Amino acid sequence: MQSNAQSGVFPSQVWHKGQIVTVNGQVYQGQVKYDLDNNLVQLQTNSINTFGASNVSQFEIFDEQYGGVRTFYTLPFPLNGDYDTPVFFEILTEGDNIVLLCREYVVADSRGMGMWGGMPMNPMWGPQMGGAYKLAFNYYFIKDGKIIRYSQKKRELLEVLGDRSDEVELFMRKNRLSHDKRGDLLRITAYYNQIR
Repeated sequence: MQSNAQSGVFPSQVWHKGQIVTVNGQVYQGQVKYDLDNNLVQLQTNSINTFGASNVSQFEIFDEQYGGVRTFYTLPFPLNGDYDTPVFFEILTEGDNIVLLCREYVVADSRGMGMWGGMPMNPMWGPQMGGAYKLAFNYYFIKDGKIIRYSQKKRELLEVLGDRSDEVELFMRKNRLSHDKRGDLLRITAYYNQIR
């Protein structure tokens, strides 16, 4: 999955063809733009309407950049603190036993860290402020009705998949899958759902 980081455009910054389903079952279609940081989604038809996660049960977009339909659900989760609040999560893969979710965010790309953290130098003025940005993801699993934040550590993944961790680990080794890559996590989760 390549992001459009070179041009500085991310999926959350553009309008997508899509639909929003409210908690009372109303379906709105049009151009949709989302803001996961603030758990807001906007709908553009003749005017622009903004919905908070507490008013939306789900929304879908057709992401032309990545080519496909992406589905987001509102689920209760203590994102900032101890109390559950309505939060948007993207469903990556779901099965009877486990569901893989994510939340995207934009980070400064610090590859090529030097003294100036990979920012191009302008001989007259020093480092350019701004730098490059890339899309990053926080991952979550739903298992046994609970949302579990996954910090992308192999040991933690095997704990979540505990009842089948030996089989999953063998599958990962055979297929050279990593515990912290999006595509690999999709395959691992699908495999776990298939064997369980």
